[in-house]
Amino acid sequence: MSSVQQTAGASTRRRTFRVTSVVALALMLVPLLAGCLRVQVSMGVSANDRVSGQIVAAIIPANDGDKGPQLKPPDSLSSKVRVQEYKQDGYVGSQAFFSDLSFGDVQQLGQLSDQASAGFQLQLQRAGDLVTLNGKADLKSVPVQGSDVQFTIAFPARVATTNGTREGDSIISWKLPAGEVTNIRAEVRYSDPNTRSFAGWAGIVGGVTLGIAGIIGALAYMTRNPRPSRAVAPVDDRKQTEDV
Repeated sequence: MSSVQQTAGASTRRRTFRVTSVVALALMLVPLLAGCLRVQVSMGVSANDRVSGQIVAAIIPANDGDKGPQLKPPDSLSSKVRVQEYKQDGYVGSQAFFSDLSFGDVQQLGQLSDQASAGFQLQLQRAGDLVTLNGKADLKSVPVQGSDVQFTIAFPARVATTNGTREGDSIISWKLPAGEVTNIRAEVRYSDPNTRSFAGWAGIVGGVTLGIAGIIGALAYMTRNPRPSRAVAPVDDRKQTEDV
């Protein structure tokens, strides 16, 4: 066999391998994209800017061995995220519980699963007393039929503006349509926890200062206004002379 034929055969095998790999990857994604998909994200923000909540990623299984999408926390969040199996209403998959996340940690939740969380981005930011939520859900690759994708968030104060559905003064939800790109937006005002801490410490220091000033003032008043001493009765010289 000539070198040209060998090269051509190797090239054909490489192309065949690449095509086979692409087909295998596509087949792996078929159960997720073709089956009914359920993604539910719910979280709550505390007055101290800490975030807790849960994420559900599940599908209708294609067969008995199908476990659905498996969430896995990134190493940076391993101590703050707990994952367990999810089975409900005929769906199978996984469920992640997270707590005490910072605003920066929330952005890493998209790394829980390349399949279930791809195209779902969230960002919480603070500027003074204003907290802003911005996000985008790109569900163009998700089938319209049989998909249920929802996001709910609760804040510690009334939400000022939002493009979501109000479930109460401080709770907003979005039902994200499959096959579309949806923007998520909300703004809420509440005190910066760092500012509150400083104000509390300033109040304590101010109270101590006023207390010391009061003591000094009382001492100064007592010094400037001493109690009058008892008057000594005058001695009658004539009486003394008579007695003599």
